[in-house]
Amino acid sequence: MSQMMTGKQAVLEMLKAEGVKHIFGNPGTSEAPLMDMLGDYPELQYFLTLQESVAMGMGESYARSIEKPSLVMLHVDSGLANGIALMLDALNTGTPMVVMSANYDARKINETKTDLSELVRPVTKWSVELNLPDQIPSVIRRAFHEANSHPKGPVYVGFTANALEGEAEMNIVPSSKVHDSYRPDSQGIEEAVSLIMAAKRPLMMVGDRVSEDHANDLAVELAELMGFPVHQSRGAEVSFPTTHPQFYGNHTLRVTSSRELLQESDMVLAIGMDAMDELFYWGDIILGENTKLVHIDPIPGRAGRSEPTDVGIVSHCGLAIEELIRSIKPLITPEIENEIAGRKIGVVAAAAEKRKAFDDSVAAKWDNKPMTPARMMSELADALPDNAIVVDDSISNRATMRHYFQGQKRGDLRAFRGQSIGGGIGTTMGVQVANPDRPVFGIIGDGSALMTIQGLWTAANDNIACIFVICNNGMYRVLKVNFDVYQREILQQKESAGENLPYSDFPTPFDVAGIASSMGVHGERITDPAEIAPAVKRAVASGKPAVLDIVIDGSL
Repeated sequence: MSQMMTGKQAVLEMLKAEGVKHIFGNPGTSEAPLMDMLGDYPELQYFLTLQESVAMGMGESYARSIEKPSLVMLHVDSGLANGIALMLDALNTGTPMVVMSANYDARKINETKTDLSELVRPVTKWSVELNLPDQIPSVIRRAFHEANSHPKGPVYVGFTANALEGEAEMNIVPSSKVHDSYRPDSQGIEEAVSLIMAAKRPLMMVGDRVSEDHANDLAVELAELMGFPVHQSRGAEVSFPTTHPQFYGNHTLRVTSSRELLQESDMVLAIGMDAMDELFYWGDIILGENTKLVHIDPIPGRAGRSEPTDVGIVSHCGLAIEELIRSIKPLITPEIENEIAGRKIGVVAAAAEKRKAFDDSVAAKWDNKPMTPARMMSELADALPDNAIVVDDSISNRATMRHYFQGQKRGDLRAFRGQSIGGGIGTTMGVQVANPDRPVFGIIGDGSALMTIQGLWTAANDNIACIFVICNNGMYRVLKVNFDVYQREILQQKESAGENLPYSDFPTPFDVAGIASSMGVHGERITDPAEIAPAVKRAVASGKPAVLDIVIDGSL
Protein backbone atom coordinates (compact mmCIF):
# COMPACT_ATOMS: atom_id res chain seq x y z
CA MET A 1 0.00 0.00 0.00
CA SER A 2 1.40 3.38 -0.98
CA GLN A 3 1.85 6.20 1.49
CA MET A 4 2.97 9.79 1.33
CA MET A 5 6.54 10.39 2.54
CA THR A 6 9.66 12.38 1.78
CA GLY A 7 12.42 10.99 -0.39
CA LYS A 8 14.84 10.77 2.56
CA GLN A 9 12.34 8.70 4.49
CA ALA A 10 11.82 6.48 1.46
CA VAL A 11 15.58 5.83 1.29
CA LEU A 12 15.71 4.63 4.89
CA GLU A 13 12.46 2.68 4.63
CA MET A 14 13.80 0.86 1.59
CA LEU A 15 17.08 0.04 3.36
CA LYS A 16 15.09 -1.39 6.24
CA ALA A 17 12.92 -3.39 3.83
CA GLU A 18 16.05 -4.76 2.13
CA GLY A 19 17.26 -6.11 5.46
CA VAL A 20 20.17 -3.69 5.81
CA LYS A 21 21.51 -3.70 9.36
CA HIS A 22 24.78 -1.79 8.99
CA ILE A 23 25.78 1.34 7.07
CA PHE A 24 29.46 2.07 6.53
CA GLY A 25 30.08 5.68 5.74
CA ASN A 26 31.60 9.10 5.93
CA PRO A 27 28.98 11.87 5.78
CA GLY A 28 29.07 15.27 4.14
CA THR A 29 26.81 18.31 4.12
CA SER A 30 24.74 16.92 1.26
CA GLU A 31 23.94 13.80 3.31
CA ALA A 32 22.74 15.80 6.34
CA PRO A 33 19.03 15.15 5.59
CA LEU A 34 19.65 11.40 5.73
CA MET A 35 21.95 11.60 8.76
CA ASP A 36 19.39 13.68 10.63
CA MET A 37 16.67 11.08 10.05
CA LEU A 38 18.87 8.09 10.94
CA GLY A 39 18.09 8.73 14.60
CA ASP A 40 14.56 7.54 13.89
CA TYR A 41 15.90 4.20 12.57
CA PRO A 42 17.83 2.52 15.42
CA GLU A 43 17.78 -0.76 13.51
CA LEU A 44 20.24 0.80 11.03
CA GLN A 45 23.66 0.91 12.72
CA TYR A 46 25.93 3.55 11.20
CA PHE A 47 29.71 3.01 11.39
CA LEU A 48 31.39 6.39 11.17
CA THR A 49 34.72 6.31 9.33
CA LEU A 50 37.16 9.18 8.89
CA GLN A 51 38.15 8.31 5.33
CA GLU A 52 36.11 6.83 2.51
CA SER A 53 38.46 3.95 1.72
CA VAL A 54 37.88 2.65 5.25
CA ALA A 55 34.13 2.59 4.64
CA MET A 56 34.62 0.88 1.28
CA GLY A 57 36.93 -1.74 2.77
CA MET A 58 34.44 -2.47 5.55
CA GLY A 59 31.55 -2.73 3.12
CA GLU A 60 33.46 -4.95 0.69
CA SER A 61 34.47 -7.58 3.23
CA TYR A 62 31.16 -7.41 5.10
CA ALA A 63 29.29 -8.17 1.85
CA ARG A 64 31.47 -11.19 1.13
CA SER A 65 31.02 -12.40 4.71
CA ILE A 66 27.22 -12.25 4.72
CA GLU A 67 26.94 -13.04 0.97
CA LYS A 68 24.49 -10.20 0.43
CA PRO A 69 24.92 -6.59 -0.73
CA SER A 70 26.35 -4.18 1.81
CA LEU A 71 25.45 -0.49 2.05
CA VAL A 72 28.14 2.19 1.90
CA MET A 73 27.22 5.87 2.18
CA LEU A 74 29.75 8.46 1.01
CA HIS A 75 29.36 12.17 0.29
CA VAL A 76 28.90 14.22 -2.85
CA ASP A 77 31.79 14.24 -5.37
CA SER A 78 34.92 14.52 -3.22
CA GLY A 79 33.99 11.65 -0.93
CA LEU A 80 32.80 9.53 -3.80
CA ALA A 81 36.08 10.12 -5.63
CA ASN A 82 38.04 8.97 -2.57
CA GLY A 83 36.17 5.67 -2.69
CA ILE A 84 36.79 4.99 -6.38
CA ALA A 85 39.98 2.90 -6.00
CA LEU A 86 38.31 0.32 -3.78
CA MET A 87 35.09 0.53 -5.80
CA LEU A 88 37.14 -0.59 -8.80
CA ASP A 89 38.47 -3.51 -6.76
CA ALA A 90 34.92 -4.50 -5.80
CA LEU A 91 33.91 -4.37 -9.48
CA ASN A 92 36.86 -6.49 -10.60
CA THR A 93 36.23 -9.09 -7.91
CA GLY A 94 32.43 -9.17 -8.13
CA THR A 95 31.48 -7.97 -4.65
CA PRO A 96 27.80 -7.00 -4.26
CA MET A 97 27.60 -3.49 -2.80
CA VAL A 98 25.22 -0.55 -2.98
CA VAL A 99 27.04 2.78 -2.68
CA MET A 100 25.04 5.95 -2.09
CA SER A 101 25.72 9.65 -1.81
CA ALA A 102 23.75 12.87 -2.05
CA ASN A 103 24.20 15.82 -4.36
CA TYR A 104 23.27 19.49 -4.40
CA ASP A 105 19.97 20.92 -5.58
CA ALA A 106 19.32 19.98 -9.22
CA ARG A 107 18.79 23.66 -10.04
CA LYS A 108 22.51 24.31 -9.40
CA ILE A 109 23.33 22.64 -12.72
CA ASN A 110 25.12 25.81 -13.94
CA GLU A 111 27.27 26.11 -10.82
CA THR A 112 28.93 23.38 -8.76
CA LYS A 113 26.84 20.29 -9.37
CA THR A 114 28.89 17.25 -10.47
CA ASP A 115 27.34 14.43 -12.45
CA LEU A 116 27.94 11.81 -9.76
CA SER A 117 26.63 8.83 -11.68
CA GLU A 118 28.96 9.65 -14.57
CA LEU A 119 31.87 10.08 -12.16
CA VAL A 120 31.66 6.47 -10.96
CA ARG A 121 30.24 4.79 -14.06
CA PRO A 122 33.59 3.17 -15.03
CA VAL A 123 33.93 1.51 -11.59
CA THR A 124 30.36 0.30 -11.05
CA LYS A 125 28.04 -2.26 -12.55
CA TRP A 126 25.25 0.31 -12.76
CA SER A 127 25.07 3.94 -11.67
CA VAL A 128 22.21 6.42 -11.55
CA GLU A 129 21.33 9.76 -9.94
CA LEU A 130 17.78 10.71 -8.97
CA ASN A 131 16.10 14.12 -9.09
CA LEU A 132 12.57 13.13 -8.04
CA PRO A 133 11.42 11.48 -4.80
CA ASP A 134 9.05 9.18 -6.71
CA GLN A 135 12.04 7.42 -8.29
CA ILE A 136 13.61 6.28 -5.03
CA PRO A 137 11.86 3.00 -4.08
CA SER A 138 12.02 1.37 -7.49
CA VAL A 139 15.63 2.43 -8.12
CA ILE A 140 16.86 1.17 -4.73
CA ARG A 141 15.02 -2.09 -5.38
CA ARG A 142 16.80 -2.41 -8.71
CA ALA A 143 20.14 -1.43 -7.15
CA PHE A 144 20.05 -4.36 -4.73
CA HIS A 145 18.88 -6.64 -7.52
CA GLU A 146 21.72 -5.55 -9.82
CA ALA A 147 24.38 -5.81 -7.10
CA ASN A 148 23.38 -9.34 -6.19
CA SER A 149 22.93 -10.91 -9.63
CA HIS A 150 25.74 -12.29 -11.82
CA PRO A 151 28.08 -10.71 -12.52
CA LYS A 152 27.87 -9.26 -9.01
CA GLY A 153 29.43 -5.90 -8.29
CA PRO A 154 29.04 -2.41 -6.83
CA VAL A 155 26.07 -0.26 -7.82
CA TYR A 156 25.81 3.50 -7.25
CA VAL A 157 22.67 5.51 -6.45
CA GLY A 158 22.87 9.28 -6.01
CA PHE A 159 20.18 11.65 -4.77
CA THR A 160 19.84 15.37 -5.39
CA ALA A 161 18.52 17.53 -2.56
CA ASN A 162 15.26 17.75 -4.52
CA ALA A 163 14.81 13.98 -4.44
CA LEU A 164 15.51 13.76 -0.70
CA GLU A 165 13.35 16.65 0.43
CA GLY A 166 10.47 16.23 -1.99
CA GLU A 167 7.32 14.27 -1.13
CA ALA A 168 5.45 11.64 -3.11
CA GLU A 169 3.29 8.54 -2.83
CA MET A 170 5.71 5.66 -2.18
CA ASN A 171 5.47 1.86 -2.37
CA ILE A 172 8.11 0.28 -0.14
CA VAL A 173 8.75 -3.11 -1.73
CA PRO A 174 12.18 -4.79 -1.45
CA SER A 175 14.05 -6.69 -4.13
CA SER A 176 13.53 -10.44 -4.40
CA LYS A 177 16.11 -13.24 -4.47
CA VAL A 178 17.63 -13.92 -7.87
CA HIS A 179 17.99 -17.61 -8.72
CA ASP A 180 20.76 -17.84 -11.29
CA SER A 181 22.34 -21.23 -10.54
CA TYR A 182 22.22 -22.34 -14.14
CA ARG A 183 23.28 -25.81 -15.22
CA PRO A 184 26.17 -26.55 -17.56
CA ASP A 185 25.67 -27.42 -21.20
CA SER A 186 25.70 -31.23 -21.65
CA GLN A 187 27.88 -31.11 -24.77
CA GLY A 188 30.40 -28.93 -22.96
CA ILE A 189 30.56 -31.43 -20.09
CA GLU A 190 31.02 -34.29 -22.54
CA GLU A 191 33.91 -32.51 -24.28
CA ALA A 192 35.50 -31.57 -20.95
CA VAL A 193 35.31 -35.15 -19.70
CA SER A 194 36.97 -36.38 -22.90
CA LEU A 195 39.96 -34.06 -22.33
CA ILE A 196 40.15 -34.89 -18.62
CA MET A 197 40.19 -38.64 -19.21
CA ALA A 198 42.87 -38.35 -21.91
CA ALA A 199 45.21 -36.21 -19.79
CA LYS A 200 48.41 -37.75 -18.40
CA ARG A 201 49.79 -34.63 -16.70
CA PRO A 202 46.65 -32.75 -15.58
CA LEU A 203 46.47 -29.73 -13.31
CA MET A 204 43.43 -28.31 -11.52
CA MET A 205 43.11 -24.66 -10.57
CA VAL A 206 40.31 -23.23 -8.44
CA GLY A 207 39.31 -19.63 -7.82
CA ASP A 208 37.11 -17.57 -5.54
CA ARG A 209 33.91 -18.36 -7.39
CA VAL A 210 34.20 -22.04 -6.40
CA SER A 211 33.89 -20.83 -2.82
CA GLU A 212 31.14 -18.35 -3.66
CA ASP A 213 29.13 -21.16 -5.27
CA HIS A 214 29.74 -23.30 -2.14
CA ALA A 215 31.44 -25.96 -4.24
CA ASN A 216 34.56 -26.59 -2.10
CA ASP A 217 33.56 -30.13 -1.08
CA LEU A 218 32.76 -31.00 -4.69
CA ALA A 219 36.15 -29.66 -5.79
CA VAL A 220 37.80 -31.96 -3.25
CA GLU A 221 35.75 -34.92 -4.49
CA LEU A 222 36.75 -34.28 -8.11
CA ALA A 223 40.44 -33.81 -7.22
CA GLU A 224 40.51 -37.05 -5.23
CA LEU A 225 38.58 -38.93 -7.92
CA MET A 226 41.16 -38.03 -10.59
CA GLY A 227 44.31 -37.56 -8.48
CA PHE A 228 44.69 -33.93 -9.59
CA PRO A 229 47.31 -31.60 -8.15
CA VAL A 230 45.31 -28.55 -7.04
CA HIS A 231 46.42 -24.93 -7.15
CA GLN A 232 44.41 -21.89 -6.11
CA SER A 233 44.46 -18.81 -8.28
CA ARG A 234 45.10 -15.36 -6.84
CA GLY A 235 42.08 -14.55 -4.74
CA ALA A 236 40.55 -13.97 -1.36
CA GLU A 237 38.52 -17.00 -0.35
CA VAL A 238 39.35 -20.57 0.66
CA SER A 239 38.22 -22.62 -2.35
CA PHE A 240 40.07 -25.80 -1.41
CA PRO A 241 41.30 -26.98 2.03
CA THR A 242 44.86 -25.74 2.32
CA THR A 243 45.88 -28.76 4.43
CA HIS A 244 44.69 -31.28 1.83
CA PRO A 245 47.64 -33.47 0.73
CA GLN A 246 46.96 -32.69 -2.96
CA PHE A 247 46.97 -28.91 -2.44
CA TYR A 248 49.99 -27.09 -3.88
CA GLY A 249 49.17 -23.56 -2.69
CA ASN A 250 48.47 -20.37 -4.60
CA HIS A 251 49.63 -20.32 -8.20
CA THR A 252 51.44 -17.26 -9.48
CA LEU A 253 52.78 -16.47 -12.93
CA ARG A 254 55.54 -14.42 -11.34
CA VAL A 255 57.55 -17.55 -10.53
CA THR A 256 59.38 -19.18 -13.43
CA SER A 257 58.72 -22.70 -12.16
CA SER A 258 54.97 -21.97 -11.96
CA ARG A 259 54.89 -20.83 -15.59
CA GLU A 260 56.90 -23.88 -16.60
CA LEU A 261 54.38 -26.07 -14.80
CA LEU A 262 51.64 -24.75 -17.10
CA GLN A 263 53.83 -25.48 -20.10
CA GLU A 264 54.50 -29.04 -18.94
CA SER A 265 50.87 -29.93 -18.16
CA ASP A 266 48.80 -31.47 -20.94
CA MET A 267 45.45 -30.34 -19.48
CA VAL A 268 44.50 -27.49 -17.17
CA LEU A 269 41.08 -27.50 -15.55
CA ALA A 270 40.32 -23.95 -14.36
CA ILE A 271 37.17 -23.52 -12.28
CA GLY A 272 35.64 -20.31 -10.89
CA MET A 273 38.48 -17.95 -11.76
CA ASP A 274 39.85 -15.53 -14.34
CA ALA A 275 42.34 -17.81 -16.07
CA MET A 276 45.96 -16.58 -16.20
CA ASP A 277 45.05 -13.17 -14.77
CA GLU A 278 48.12 -11.27 -13.56
CA LEU A 279 49.70 -7.82 -13.31
CA PHE A 280 52.57 -8.37 -15.75
CA TYR A 281 52.38 -9.35 -19.42
CA TRP A 282 53.82 -12.82 -19.90
CA GLY A 283 52.86 -13.24 -23.54
CA ASP A 284 49.71 -13.61 -25.58
CA ILE A 285 49.46 -17.31 -24.71
CA ILE A 286 50.66 -18.68 -21.37
CA LEU A 287 49.89 -22.38 -21.73
CA GLY A 288 52.04 -24.84 -23.62
CA GLU A 289 51.45 -25.63 -27.28
CA ASN A 290 50.01 -29.04 -26.41
CA THR A 291 48.18 -27.96 -23.24
CA LYS A 292 44.39 -28.16 -23.34
CA LEU A 293 42.35 -25.69 -21.26
CA VAL A 294 38.93 -26.46 -19.80
CA HIS A 295 37.52 -23.31 -18.20
CA ILE A 296 34.33 -23.32 -16.10
CA ASP A 297 32.95 -20.07 -14.68
CA PRO A 298 29.53 -18.69 -13.72
CA ILE A 299 30.15 -15.27 -15.28
CA PRO A 300 29.46 -15.01 -19.00
CA GLY A 301 32.46 -13.82 -21.00
CA ARG A 302 35.16 -14.97 -18.59
CA ALA A 303 35.86 -18.35 -20.21
CA GLY A 304 38.03 -17.73 -23.27
CA ARG A 305 38.53 -14.06 -22.43
CA SER A 306 42.32 -14.10 -22.36
CA GLU A 307 43.72 -17.59 -22.91
CA PRO A 308 42.74 -19.81 -25.87
CA THR A 309 40.17 -22.22 -24.42
CA ASP A 310 39.43 -25.70 -25.74
CA VAL A 311 36.24 -26.11 -23.72
CA GLY A 312 34.53 -23.15 -22.08
CA ILE A 313 31.47 -23.71 -19.90
CA VAL A 314 29.32 -20.97 -18.37
CA SER A 315 27.79 -22.55 -15.31
CA HIS A 316 27.36 -22.53 -11.56
CA CYS A 317 30.64 -24.09 -10.36
CA GLY A 318 29.01 -26.68 -8.11
CA LEU A 319 26.56 -27.90 -10.74
CA ALA A 320 29.34 -28.22 -13.32
CA ILE A 321 31.61 -30.18 -10.98
CA GLU A 322 28.70 -32.45 -10.07
CA GLU A 323 28.15 -33.21 -13.75
CA LEU A 324 31.86 -33.88 -14.31
CA ILE A 325 31.94 -36.34 -11.40
CA ARG A 326 28.74 -38.06 -12.52
CA SER A 327 30.07 -38.43 -16.08
CA ILE A 328 33.59 -39.53 -15.10
CA LYS A 329 32.76 -42.26 -12.57
CA PRO A 330 31.35 -44.81 -15.09
CA LEU A 331 34.49 -44.36 -17.26
CA ILE A 332 36.99 -45.36 -14.56
CA THR A 333 38.12 -48.90 -15.31
CA PRO A 334 40.45 -50.88 -13.01
CA GLU A 335 43.34 -49.93 -15.29
CA ILE A 336 42.50 -46.22 -15.11
CA GLU A 337 41.97 -46.51 -11.37
CA ASN A 338 45.51 -47.84 -10.98
CA GLU A 339 46.84 -45.01 -13.12
CA ILE A 340 45.01 -42.43 -10.96
CA ALA A 341 46.31 -44.06 -7.76
CA GLY A 342 49.86 -43.81 -9.05
CA ARG A 343 49.36 -40.20 -10.05
CA LYS A 344 47.93 -39.36 -6.64
CA ILE A 345 50.96 -40.82 -4.88
CA GLY A 346 53.23 -38.61 -6.97
CA VAL A 347 51.07 -35.54 -6.43
CA VAL A 348 50.97 -35.95 -2.65
CA ALA A 349 54.73 -36.51 -2.48
CA ALA A 350 55.44 -33.45 -4.64
CA ALA A 351 53.13 -31.23 -2.56
CA ALA A 352 54.85 -32.35 0.64
CA GLU A 353 58.26 -31.76 -0.91
CA LYS A 354 57.24 -28.24 -1.93
CA ARG A 355 56.29 -27.39 1.67
CA LYS A 356 59.51 -28.93 3.00
CA ALA A 357 61.57 -26.96 0.48
CA PHE A 358 60.05 -23.73 1.80
CA ASP A 359 60.78 -24.69 5.41
CA ASP A 360 64.36 -25.54 4.50
CA SER A 361 64.81 -22.23 2.67
CA VAL A 362 63.96 -20.12 5.74
CA ALA A 363 65.73 -22.22 8.38
CA ALA A 364 69.14 -20.53 8.13
CA LYS A 365 67.73 -17.08 9.04
CA TRP A 366 65.21 -18.30 11.64
CA ASP A 367 66.88 -16.48 14.56
CA ASN A 368 67.85 -13.33 12.66
CA LYS A 369 67.19 -9.85 14.01
CA PRO A 370 65.05 -8.17 12.94
CA MET A 371 62.95 -11.30 12.65
CA THR A 372 62.17 -12.69 9.22
CA PRO A 373 58.61 -12.66 7.86
CA ALA A 374 58.65 -16.47 8.06
CA ARG A 375 59.46 -16.40 11.79
CA MET A 376 56.76 -13.79 12.41
CA MET A 377 54.09 -15.73 10.51
CA SER A 378 55.03 -19.03 12.16
CA GLU A 379 54.85 -17.62 15.68
CA LEU A 380 51.62 -15.77 14.92
CA ALA A 381 49.91 -18.79 13.35
CA ASP A 382 50.79 -20.93 16.38
CA ALA A 383 49.40 -18.29 18.75
CA LEU A 384 46.00 -17.71 17.14
CA PRO A 385 42.82 -19.22 18.64
CA ASP A 386 41.45 -22.19 16.72
CA ASN A 387 38.29 -20.34 15.69
CA ALA A 388 40.06 -17.21 14.44
CA ILE A 389 39.35 -15.69 11.03
CA VAL A 390 42.46 -14.34 9.33
CA VAL A 391 42.29 -11.40 6.91
CA ASP A 392 45.23 -11.34 4.53
CA ASP A 393 46.50 -7.93 3.46
CA SER A 394 50.13 -8.96 3.91
CA ILE A 395 50.99 -7.66 0.42
CA SER A 396 54.57 -8.68 -0.47
CA ASN A 397 54.68 -11.29 2.31
CA ARG A 398 51.56 -13.10 1.08
CA ALA A 399 53.36 -16.23 -0.10
CA THR A 400 55.01 -16.60 3.30
CA MET A 401 51.80 -15.83 5.14
CA ARG A 402 49.85 -18.46 3.18
CA HIS A 403 52.46 -21.10 4.00
CA TYR A 404 51.74 -20.82 7.73
CA PHE A 405 48.04 -19.96 7.88
CA GLN A 406 45.59 -22.69 6.91
CA GLY A 407 41.93 -22.61 5.97
CA GLN A 408 39.56 -25.55 5.82
CA LYS A 409 36.44 -23.79 4.60
CA ARG A 410 35.10 -20.53 3.22
CA GLY A 411 35.61 -17.71 5.70
CA ASP A 412 38.62 -19.12 7.58
CA LEU A 413 40.97 -17.00 5.46
CA ARG A 414 39.68 -13.86 3.83
CA ALA A 415 41.89 -11.54 1.83
CA PHE A 416 41.61 -8.00 0.65
CA ARG A 417 41.76 -9.02 -2.97
CA GLY A 418 42.07 -5.93 -5.13
CA GLN A 419 45.00 -4.41 -7.02
CA SER A 420 45.08 -1.32 -4.78
CA ILE A 421 46.65 -1.25 -1.35
CA GLY A 422 44.96 0.40 1.60
CA GLY A 423 41.98 -1.89 2.08
CA GLY A 424 43.23 -4.08 4.91
CA ILE A 425 42.16 -2.06 7.94
CA GLY A 426 38.60 -1.60 6.67
CA THR A 427 38.45 -5.20 5.47
CA THR A 428 39.43 -6.50 8.91
CA MET A 429 36.72 -4.45 10.62
CA GLY A 430 34.07 -5.46 8.09
CA VAL A 431 34.80 -9.15 8.69
CA GLN A 432 34.58 -8.60 12.46
CA VAL A 433 31.23 -6.81 12.18
CA ALA A 434 29.90 -9.76 10.19
CA ASN A 435 31.39 -12.32 12.62
CA PRO A 436 30.99 -10.85 16.12
CA ASP A 437 31.46 -14.23 17.82
CA ARG A 438 34.83 -15.11 16.26
CA PRO A 439 38.20 -13.39 16.80
CA VAL A 440 39.38 -11.65 13.63
CA PHE A 441 43.04 -10.93 12.89
CA GLY A 442 44.05 -8.65 10.02
CA ILE A 443 47.64 -9.19 8.84
CA ILE A 444 48.48 -5.93 7.10
CA GLY A 445 51.56 -4.44 5.47
CA ASP A 446 52.71 -1.17 7.00
CA GLY A 447 52.40 0.75 3.72
CA SER A 448 48.83 -0.44 3.25
CA ALA A 449 47.94 0.27 6.88
CA LEU A 450 49.17 3.86 6.75
CA MET A 451 46.92 4.64 3.79
CA THR A 452 43.83 4.11 5.95
CA ILE A 453 45.25 4.37 9.47
CA GLN A 454 42.23 6.54 10.39
CA GLY A 455 40.29 3.30 10.50
CA LEU A 456 41.76 2.55 13.92
CA TRP A 457 39.62 5.37 15.29
CA THR A 458 36.47 3.66 13.97
CA ALA A 459 37.55 0.42 15.66
CA ALA A 460 37.87 2.28 18.97
CA ASN A 461 34.73 4.38 18.51
CA ASP A 462 32.48 1.38 17.82
CA ASN A 463 34.52 -1.15 19.83
CA ILE A 464 35.11 -3.39 16.84
CA ALA A 465 37.27 -5.89 18.68
CA CYS A 466 39.48 -7.09 15.83
CA ILE A 467 43.25 -7.34 16.08
CA PHE A 468 45.42 -5.56 13.52
CA VAL A 469 48.82 -7.21 13.02
CA ILE A 470 51.17 -4.87 11.18
CA CYS A 471 54.05 -6.27 9.11
CA ASN A 472 56.35 -3.34 9.79
CA ASN A 473 59.30 -3.60 7.41
CA GLY A 474 59.73 0.16 6.97
CA MET A 475 59.14 0.26 3.22
CA TYR A 476 56.85 -0.25 0.27
CA ARG A 477 58.36 -3.70 -0.13
CA VAL A 478 55.80 -4.69 -2.75
CA LEU A 479 57.28 -2.08 -5.10
CA LYS A 480 60.74 -3.60 -4.68
CA VAL A 481 59.41 -7.10 -5.21
CA ASN A 482 57.48 -6.11 -8.33
CA PHE A 483 60.43 -4.23 -9.79
CA ASP A 484 62.65 -7.21 -9.08
CA VAL A 485 60.18 -9.48 -10.92
CA TYR A 486 59.95 -7.00 -13.79
CA GLN A 487 63.71 -6.78 -14.28
CA ARG A 488 64.57 -10.45 -13.74
CA GLU A 489 61.55 -12.15 -15.31
CA ILE A 490 60.34 -9.69 -17.96
CA LEU A 491 63.60 -7.98 -19.01
CA GLN A 492 65.70 -11.09 -18.28
CA GLN A 493 68.34 -9.05 -16.46
CA LYS A 494 70.76 -10.95 -14.23
CA GLU A 495 70.97 -8.05 -11.79
CA SER A 496 67.99 -6.17 -10.37
CA ALA A 497 67.71 -2.76 -8.75
CA GLY A 498 64.65 -3.86 -6.80
CA GLU A 499 66.43 -3.96 -3.44
CA ASN A 500 67.54 -0.32 -3.81
CA LEU A 501 64.52 1.09 -5.66
CA PRO A 502 64.34 4.84 -4.91
CA TYR A 503 61.43 6.31 -2.95
CA SER A 504 60.21 2.97 -1.64
CA ASP A 505 61.77 3.12 1.84
CA PHE A 506 60.44 4.90 4.93
CA PRO A 507 63.60 6.45 6.45
CA THR A 508 61.52 7.97 9.25
CA PRO A 509 60.12 4.89 11.00
CA PHE A 510 56.39 4.49 11.58
CA ASP A 511 55.44 3.84 15.20
CA VAL A 512 52.12 2.23 14.35
CA ALA A 513 51.59 1.14 17.95
CA GLY A 514 51.98 4.75 19.02
CA ILE A 515 49.54 5.93 16.36
CA ALA A 516 47.05 3.31 17.55
CA SER A 517 47.32 4.52 21.13
CA SER A 518 46.63 8.10 20.04
CA MET A 519 43.37 6.89 18.45
CA GLY A 520 42.17 4.96 21.47
CA VAL A 521 43.37 1.51 20.38
CA HIS A 522 45.80 -0.50 22.51
CA GLY A 523 49.08 -0.89 20.65
CA GLU A 524 52.17 -3.00 21.26
CA ARG A 525 55.44 -2.77 19.33
CA ILE A 526 57.07 -6.20 19.02
CA THR A 527 60.67 -6.94 18.04
CA ASP A 528 61.20 -10.34 19.69
CA PRO A 529 59.40 -13.41 18.25
CA ALA A 530 58.88 -14.70 21.80
CA GLU A 531 56.68 -11.65 22.51
CA ILE A 532 54.12 -12.49 19.81
CA ALA A 533 52.14 -15.25 21.56
CA PRO A 534 51.73 -13.37 24.88
CA ALA A 535 50.66 -10.25 22.99
CA VAL A 536 48.05 -12.21 21.03
CA LYS A 537 46.71 -13.70 24.26
CA ARG A 538 46.41 -10.26 25.88
CA ALA A 539 44.70 -8.77 22.84
CA VAL A 540 42.10 -11.53 22.60
CA ALA A 541 41.40 -11.46 26.34
CA SER A 542 40.80 -7.69 26.30
CA GLY A 543 37.70 -7.95 24.12
CA LYS A 544 38.75 -4.66 22.52
CA PRO A 545 40.53 -3.68 19.30
CA ALA A 546 44.32 -3.92 19.43
CA VAL A 547 47.35 -3.33 17.22
CA LEU A 548 50.39 -5.61 17.23
CA ASP A 549 53.11 -3.64 15.44
CA ILE A 550 55.68 -6.32 14.55
CA VAL A 551 59.08 -5.19 13.24
CA ILE A 552 60.37 -7.53 10.51
CA ASP A 553 63.17 -7.72 7.96
CA GLY A 554 62.18 -6.30 4.58
CA SER A 555 65.13 -7.43 2.49
CA LEU A 556 64.36 -9.28 -0.74
